[in-house]
Amino acid sequence: MMVTVKINGKEYSKDVEPRTLLATFIRDDIGLTGTHIGCDTTNCGACTVLMDGRAVKSCTVLAAQADGHELETIENEADKELSMVKESFIEENGLQCGFCTPGMIMTSLYMLRKNKNPSEDYIKNSLAGNLCRCTGYVSIINSIKNANEKINGKKAVVK
Repeated sequence: MMVTVKINGKEYSKDVEPRTLLATFIRDDIGLTGTHIGCDTTNCGACTVLMDGRAVKSCTVLAAQADGHELETIENEADKELSMVKESFIEENGLQCGFCTPGMIMTSLYMLRKNKNPSEDYIKNSLAGNLCRCTGYVSIINSIKNANEKINGKKAVVK
């Protein structure tokens, strides 16, 4: 079946099997390999992308379900807010091995667009669907606080 999506502002059309997962479509058919596939069960969140502005785990969305939608992946260089989140993760050491990082960053971007002044508890709850085995999360939370200050001009509320 033919799937047409806009990814990071560019339109793509590909003929795919109806059972093709969005993560596979993005990585294998389009060639954007920044979206990672970790668990295939929605537990790790490494495959998180934005679809029409909402965070989705692309390992459990079919490419056919994304037909006609707009997607944003970690590779989007045109998005200034995404660039600020990426910078914050580097500045605050919010990554180690980097496997979970694309999903963490995309979830963080969605979170900061949705809540312009998140509390630390809100940040922690919003990250519940993303797993990191390296950082212990403190540096990730600090990265999100830093990104919030850059994007929204506000320090995150402590509690």
